[in-house]
Amino acid sequence: MAWLQLHLAAHDNQVEALQSLLEDLGAVAVTLTDAADQPLFEPPPGETPLWRDVVISALFEQSADANALSAALTDTLGAPLPTHRFETLEDQQWERAWMDDFHPMCFGQRLWIVPSWTDAPDPAGVNLKLDPGLAFGTGTHETTDLCLQWLDGADVAGKTVMDFGCGSGVLAIAALLLGARHAVACDIDPQALLATAANAELNGVADRITCVLPGDLKGGEQFELVLANILAGPLVELSNTLTNLCQPGAELVLSGILADQGGAVRSAYEGAFTLAPTAQKNDWLRISGTRLSNNQ
Repeated sequence: MAWLQLHLAAHDNQVEALQSLLEDLGAVAVTLTDAADQPLFEPPPGETPLWRDVVISALFEQSADANALSAALTDTLGAPLPTHRFETLEDQQWERAWMDDFHPMCFGQRLWIVPSWTDAPDPAGVNLKLDPGLAFGTGTHETTDLCLQWLDGADVAGKTVMDFGCGSGVLAIAALLLGARHAVACDIDPQALLATAANAELNGVADRITCVLPGDLKGGEQFELVLANILAGPLVELSNTLTNLCQPGAELVLSGILADQGGAVRSAYEGAFTLAPTAQKNDWLRISGTRLSNNQ
């Protein structure tokens, strides 16, 4: 079966209305891609970021009429269509193109993220099965990469873990596969918690993870490892919260920090932690440290 695909240029403030309109016109799938090579970082919990300039790709059944779709879009928008083009795709062509964007990725010496449709390059390694989905965090961005690299080199065996702003749950699940005893994945977005639970089930660690909204965290509960891959602003604002989640001697790993924001984040935590040297990949930083005891 062939498909008719429409590619339509849009600005970020047009995407929601256009996506809804395309679905009303019968699109069976709508995807968004970056039109201007603009870096897009991991979002704060509950937010869905978009590039400023977007290409909306809508997939219709082969019987759809391109001229009729164009006319309906123009009529509804009340203006000529932005830059756009139609193409015909065979089944395997569009499915393969989507899947080929994602390959097994290695972080450090032993930790791999492996899409479900590929074999693990290192069967003896620690292989985390993860497909791209609705929640963010598949290891492709520098911020996630920095955290996974840290986990690969750390001794997390038997530890309790908090993944704050969990997204897809990739960090919590990686910690569990590396030997952590139990993880709590926390996010204000219910979709993220659903994605995390599904990914935990896929990786055989569902019995060792608890997915919660922030309001459901147990008062006073502390962890031996706290991971927070969000953004610099929230990391500073939540410094007391994240500090209180760390028991004395716990390790803290923070990412989602641009290079010029590192000083502010370090300042927010240095009074309560012995901080390690900042790690950097391209324009992004990772800050980690060990929680000081209460009498220090």
